[in-house]
Amino acid sequence: MISMESFIAGFAYGGTTVLVGQPMETLKTLAQVQSAATSTVGGTNSSLLHTATHLYSTAGIRGFYRGGMPLLLGGGLMRSAQFGVYQSVKPTLEKRYGPIDPKNYWLGCINPHVVAAGWAGGIGRGLVEGPFEMVKVRKQVLSQWQFGDIFQGFGATLFRNSFLFSSFVIYMDIFQQQLDMRDLTVTPFIKAGFCASLAWTTIWPLDVVKTRRQSGKYDGKSLSWLLRDCIRRGDMYRGLPVGLLRGFIANGASMEVYTLVEKELKKQVQ
Repeated sequence: MISMESFIAGFAYGGTTVLVGQPMETLKTLAQVQSAATSTVGGTNSSLLHTATHLYSTAGIRGFYRGGMPLLLGGGLMRSAQFGVYQSVKPTLEKRYGPIDPKNYWLGCINPHVVAAGWAGGIGRGLVEGPFEMVKVRKQVLSQWQFGDIFQGFGATLFRNSFLFSSFVIYMDIFQQQLDMRDLTVTPFIKAGFCASLAWTTIWPLDVVKTRRQSGKYDGKSLSWLLRDCIRRGDMYRGLPVGLLRGFIANGASMEVYTLVEKELKKQVQ
């Protein structure tokens, strides 16, 4: 059961995410690539504010959108893949195996079908995102790259996205369960923004490792080495504050667009 409405709405979601969140995404990437122990921009100890000020003074507003073009092109495609695959896999599982009784949910609140469909959606996104994400990171940190580098960090991106999107839809499903129990409603902005923040917090160390792997500044280092180095230097949650701010605003706004587009498309099909 292919959900074309979700593929198209997901494309709109991805484009909105880039347009709204790219400046904070650039700051997040710069923070993640720097080590807390040796964090410098322009030769001085770098706070997030200093990084933003330095970026503006050297590159202007355009500097905050560095790497935005490849992500704008790929962002729509990868979000289309994640939502399209998710909304296709979940109904297929329910049709084949039947809906799962809430009494059989894992830990009393986790729907196994949501987990499986979310994992599939994350893989779908990762397959598309890998090359675009590598180019984006290299442009953001002003690191040279060649065509042969486009799959650098591909495995890390695939692994991160599988956990990221499955976490996101799990939190969304649990959040909706709580709303239904209390007969409450919230806007898509609040719901998606809050759940995206939880999902990013859950997998943040994977994102730091993925970014460093793709930056070109840690050539020859394995993922396991990068993870151990992050732990040793205290960098596991490097860049998290600006990342959460970006995640809440960008995903909240994008879910508003997604909901609107999907609703209009379904009206036309009926």
